[in-house]
Amino acid sequence: MRSFSNRGPRRPFPVRRFNNTSRPPNRRGNGQIGQYINPAKFISKAVTAVENVEYTPEHKFQSFEIDHKLKSNVLNKGYKLPTPIQDQTIPLILEGKDVVGIANTGTGKTAAFLIPLINKVYLANNNDKVLVVVPTRELAIQIDSEFKSLVKGLQMFSVCCVGGMSVSRQISELKLRNHFIIGTPGRLKDLIERRMIRLNEFKTIVLDEADRMLDMGFIHDMRFVMAGMPKDRHTLFFSATLSPEIERLIHEFLKDPVRISVKTRDTAKNVDQDVVKIGGGKNKIEVLHELLIQKEFNKVLVFGRTKHGVEKLSKALAERGFKADSIHGDKNHSGRQRALTAFKNNRVQVLVATDVAARGLDIPDVSHVINFDLPNTYEDYVHRIGRTGRGDKMGKALTFID
Repeated sequence: MRSFSNRGPRRPFPVRRFNNTSRPPNRRGNGQIGQYINPAKFISKAVTAVENVEYTPEHKFQSFEIDHKLKSNVLNKGYKLPTPIQDQTIPLILEGKDVVGIANTGTGKTAAFLIPLINKVYLANNNDKVLVVVPTRELAIQIDSEFKSLVKGLQMFSVCCVGGMSVSRQISELKLRNHFIIGTPGRLKDLIERRMIRLNEFKTIVLDEADRMLDMGFIHDMRFVMAGMPKDRHTLFFSATLSPEIERLIHEFLKDPVRISVKTRDTAKNVDQDVVKIGGGKNKIEVLHELLIQKEFNKVLVFGRTKHGVEKLSKALAERGFKADSIHGDKNHSGRQRALTAFKNNRVQVLVATDVAARGLDIPDVSHVINFDLPNTYEDYVHRIGRTGRGDKMGKALTFID
């Protein structure tokens, strides 16, 4: 284990010691409420492109056996070479095989299943239907947006069914022609029970971020949805982790799936990870202030543990002159979307969030992730820092520790 008190000059983020007069409650002797995480796991130097063996895809988007109109839409989005998960998964889905995809966040999983499934429905004269089940409304909205950009000119339609939005509007949209329904388990179950969604009409289902749905307690809703699907179905299952519980779901939900894993390590190789050690004398927000005024901290995602704490920190940063906003479970849907849009469009420098933003959100060019409060589990940490260093870009993550 590296010493936190004497770091060499080669470290991109030397440990900084500050005083602290307002420590969080010490529940386990380390200021952490959840699972104990060895602080050494928060330190990892990014692997630069020079040190990596570059992945060479077997395919190009031009070579995939998909309709030329869809291919044109894909290329117009600027897609050039497939990511590893896209390169390995798209041909299998085009063949109609059940797939289990295990990959780190930010690897292009959404396009990996949308492109072949859009092609499948289009070739079926738009008579097929696809159900996409995801853990959060933000991820559902993001997938729906990606879908709409890929189906221009194809006369294909989608409905986004999530909580926190008008159910009556969703019911009205479900009465119209639609080919993809993208939603969260609870809202989907509600609409199924209202007979607004007839599962026997769907021959294809995608379970995305399945591990997160399991963590959030959606297992019964997932089983409810799967029980109503036809037995002869096409099932795609994506997860960032592979626990015994996930293995049981794979065995329960899929039929002879092909497994694709492009996950080589817990955290992204192109994210510099380090700790900021808090001593005595200054409080955490003063430490955060000193970081945020540095030029390179231009687009920062700060994670806190509680909804109240996140909102309080966001307001405190705004009072200090920072362009800051927040996203958490107590904020209504429109407020969350406004904050996300402002952050994505660089109108806000700092977005303070609970773990609601730790998964699924594709926010471009996040320069830093700061764990103002320790995550409850190491898995939560992995997903938090996955918001930076996405694709082939470099990112930096800092974790405050006592």
